Amino acid sequence: MLIGLLQTNPVAFVITALALVLSLAAHEFAHAYTADRLGDSTPRRFGRVTLNPLAHLDPFGTLLLLFAGFGFAKPVPVNPTTLGRWGTFWVSAAGPLSNLAIAIVAGLLLRIFQDGQLAVQVLIAVLEINVVLAVFNLIPIPLLDGSRMLAALFPRTLGRSLMQFEMMPYSFIVVMVFIYLARPLISQIINVVGGWVLRLVGF
Repeated sequence: MLIGLLQTNPVAFVITALALVLSLAAHEFAHAYTADRLGDSTPRRFGRVTLNPLAHLDPFGTLLLLFAGFGFAKPVPVNPTTLGRWGTFWVSAAGPLSNLAIAIVAGLLLRIFQDGQLAVQVLIAVLEINVVLAVFNLIPIPLLDGSRMLAALFPRTLGRSLMQFEMMPYSFIVVMVFIYLARPLISQIINVVGGWVLRLVGF
């Protein structure tokens, strides 16, 4: 749990917390910016086309990150009718792709700043967090980006079922329980992708 670092290693806590907050903001900004560029003004009306973390953080989701090890930011509101099928797909994909791009850049910078201890700590935190965010959000389960990408690809069958599930009163709880139970498998997938990113940048 992130909160445990506050007592054992305050510097690591600050670095990890800042990297996490900024990475979540970048993820949500990517959704909002892509929707805005594709003609959906909804994110702009809600003040989400910004890198300001305060516009994207969810209080309860942030507490979960601190105490449970997983959480969420505020979803970016979009209008699928305006975006259309492929617009919805690319808006959903923009968040994880932004995290993957940040992870690759952090990995490349690690090759330059190998001698600076603080710089290395920051870059490793950024790399690890963004790999986690990219892989986690690509999992094809409801409420995550991977699910919405599938829904855009199969709008008449799977898409309709996923949308109906997300509208159910207890869908959030069901998904959170599933994520908690599936953490070992999710961790394995994240480790594989993290290794791939490191190999991609030459480590």
